[in-house]
Amino acid sequence: MQAVEFSYYAYPRALWERELVWLKNIGVQTVEFSIPWNYHQVQQGEFDFTGRTSPRRDLITFIRLLRRLEMRAWVRPLQTIPGLINDGLPASRAEGGGEQIWLKQLESLLATQTATHGGPIAWVEGRAGFLGEPPPPAPVTTLSANQPSALVRSREAIALGHGSLLWTDVEDALYPAGWAATPATLLRKGAVGLNGDEQPTTSALRRDAALLRSWWPLLAEMRTAALPKPATGKLPEGVTAQELVSAAASAVSVTNHGAKPFHDELRVFEPVSKRGLVISSLYVGPGESLWVPLGVSLGPEGLCRDCTNFAPTEHIVYATAELLSVEFENGILAMEFAAPEPGEVILQLARKPVGPFLAAGHPTDFDWDSQTLRVRLKIPAGKSADKRVRIGIAIEAPDTSAFFNEAKRLVIGRKNVVSTVYSSEDVARRSRLRLPEGFTATPTMKSPNEIDYEVTVPADALHGDHANLALEADGVRQGRARLQLFRPVSVHLVQGLQIHFGPAAELTPDPPTAPIEPKGGSNLELAIRNNSTGIQTYRVEVAGKGLEFLPAKTEVTIAATEERRVAIRVFAAEGAGNGGLCEFHVRITNGADLDVPMRLLAIPRGRTVVWSADLDGDGYPDWVLESQKVRAVFSEQDGGRWTEFTWKDTNTNVLPDGGAFAAPGPVEVRAEGDSLVFQGKDWKRTVSLAEATLKVEQTAPLPAETLAPGKHGNISLGVTRTSATQALYSLM
Repeated sequence: MQAVEFSYYAYPRALWERELVWLKNIGVQTVEFSIPWNYHQVQQGEFDFTGRTSPRRDLITFIRLLRRLEMRAWVRPLQTIPGLINDGLPASRAEGGGEQIWLKQLESLLATQTATHGGPIAWVEGRAGFLGEPPPPAPVTTLSANQPSALVRSREAIALGHGSLLWTDVEDALYPAGWAATPATLLRKGAVGLNGDEQPTTSALRRDAALLRSWWPLLAEMRTAALPKPATGKLPEGVTAQELVSAAASAVSVTNHGAKPFHDELRVFEPVSKRGLVISSLYVGPGESLWVPLGVSLGPEGLCRDCTNFAPTEHIVYATAELLSVEFENGILAMEFAAPEPGEVILQLARKPVGPFLAAGHPTDFDWDSQTLRVRLKIPAGKSADKRVRIGIAIEAPDTSAFFNEAKRLVIGRKNVVSTVYSSEDVARRSRLRLPEGFTATPTMKSPNEIDYEVTVPADALHGDHANLALEADGVRQGRARLQLFRPVSVHLVQGLQIHFGPAAELTPDPPTAPIEPKGGSNLELAIRNNSTGIQTYRVEVAGKGLEFLPAKTEVTIAATEERRVAIRVFAAEGAGNGGLCEFHVRITNGADLDVPMRLLAIPRGRTVVWSADLDGDGYPDWVLESQKVRAVFSEQDGGRWTEFTWKDTNTNVLPDGGAFAAPGPVEVRAEGDSLVFQGKDWKRTVSLAEATLKVEQTAPLPAETLAPGKHGNISLGVTRTSATQALYSLM
């Protein structure tokens, strides 16, 4: 079982849906998470699981998201959580009524969300019998997604054929203000940034998720065979190999820990003939691992659950790339591989394929041996980060066939036309469309052998998720389509600010916020994407108290799946020109019904504005000093931590991940004119901003300096300690 740690309490609530959908789409079926006792216990005997005190405490919504996505959960209700204050536990386990009250609260909340009741919670660790679900399969191998050797270590665990593989550090973790065990800690870097950008290190997770999607049901039946050997009789230093065999599918796991590539023949045991077999020209690069398929049945007992047209003797002899999936429909055998290098696959068939053969979308030749009834197909190297490539060959001319005609996407809450084509009128009449639960379809005969289905997607479906559709005739699956789901329209505020945690991590606040000059006016752009498959003309209305928009109403025509920008001029109305936050709404109708709250920050020319909002969605307000040139962001937790000092023109933050001035405990914060005043136990700190210079004054000596002057790209940070109680920080 493979799982990804998802610390919901250390991730903005607005991004939960996006990340869970991404995990599901790459093949991850299970997420693991601890439930921090002291975080949900807001005071003695009182718990928040609905997000009333902080969006990130909304455990109920998190569980419901997993259920809607049909993902599984591995839950830790009492485990310590390193990195969180007091390891996620109360100062005393007797606090607030003790452990039994805490578990009773969780049981009343989660009892109906277990796998036994059709919910997502399939495993519970650390409390035997809790919720009636078993612990995760042992042993548990924990891997960081940032670990360079993650792929080879994970493949060694998979080759065991049992246990659990747990990936950590997949997403950036952003601790709620005041909850990091070490005050200087704020951000734990993952392989996926807060803005959704992936690092190359996600390739190992992607490779494993794609492999296990089809192979995991077979692993329990596979047993270790004789040790594979190269032609020389001995594997080079740093290279290991293990063969796992079963009646339906076997594989050889080859891992290269060394610094040199392994490129050789490999002698293995062929389970079908029960004799030796030579896999020729196997290439495994340094730090690489390959799961080489061997003796994989082309029947439904192998990787292809719907393959019923093959004889028991037909199988994949071997391949020199990783086999991810096998499909057969309308006479075409399609195989998907992870291929870091070019390879080949050998098929044992009962008849010569009729062709053509397509590799990565390009027609190419194939080799057929009429004496052995074997076909050799070339596998091109995968070009994507996860090295995936698809090949397909026509095995036979089908007696009947059914196809989806250019089906690519479905729009949520809409009636979508999905066209299907059949080999004959009789097949069309006997066919049916299979849909996911909650979807509906109304057929219309377009011609004797064509049917258009009007498919309705449930309004609560998740943007970015996929739906599997299939065509059947006489109980035999003829065609399939995996279509992505989209909301009808998406809108993005182009000038929306990003808050920063260190020099690289960025997060878009929810709702999006853009700075404007109130009296002279500013230009805004709304990027509107039409997610439907037809041209749409949308009506766009923009309105907000104390604001004037030109135009306030407009129409925009956007081609299918395209994006256009709508330019708007905005002014602050009389009396609203002193600066500060202003709320407004963007309403999109006529083909969609979308109402998006947004904010504008009015900054008068030459002035500094003080404002406050929960920018990172942790339930605690952030305090901001902002001029037209720079932005400085502070917390009222962690001793008044200074989290951001950004030159706005280049979007460059000069502070480190942990910010500056971090110390244990909360402080009182208030605005005084154009300054912020922080009140600690024995000190008072006043922070003011003039253009691009931040002045910090404190009644007690300031903490030791952690910021060094220097260049940050094209921006220079100047640091001057004028005295023990005063410092100046300038950007230029």
